[in-house]
Amino acid sequence: MADSALKQALRKDLTAALKERDVQAVAAIRMALASISTEETAGKQAKELTDDQVTAVIVREVKRRDEAAEAFRSGGREESALEEEEQAEVLRRYLPQPLTDDELQQLVADAVAQASEQGLSGGKAMGKVMGMLKQPTAGRADGAAVARAVKNALGMP
Repeated sequence: MADSALKQALRKDLTAALKERDVQAVAAIRMALASISTEETAGKQAKELTDDQVTAVIVREVKRRDEAAEAFRSGGREESALEEEEQAEVLRRYLPQPLTDDELQQLVADAVAQASEQGLSGGKAMGKVMGMLKQPTAGRADGAAVARAVKNALGMP
């Protein structure tokens, strides 16, 4: 089975970063590739990840970097926080364009309308709406932000 296009791009960019001696890019891409390899070998049988699955791994890595930067900053380690932020920026290049607030609101409104056509409303519709939004928001919006938008649209506290 062939590697996903995104994984191939990561490998190509790692080689370029090594040649350019871009320490932060090398660190970020190596960690992402390691996480992808771990994901591929997890479970009983090894598998090749699709581009969508690779994107999900990169989203997790970006989130980890953002959380680490916040922790370093609260601990008074500004230099380490800046390194983490720089690595997160390197990885964001591999993610799809983030959804704007208006785009997210439109997707949520469409999904809520679909759920109400099926007779679902309020809390009962939450799971259905989130399921409908999983694919179009993958890698483009934070899951917590999507959930907040859905709760607001469904009139939930």
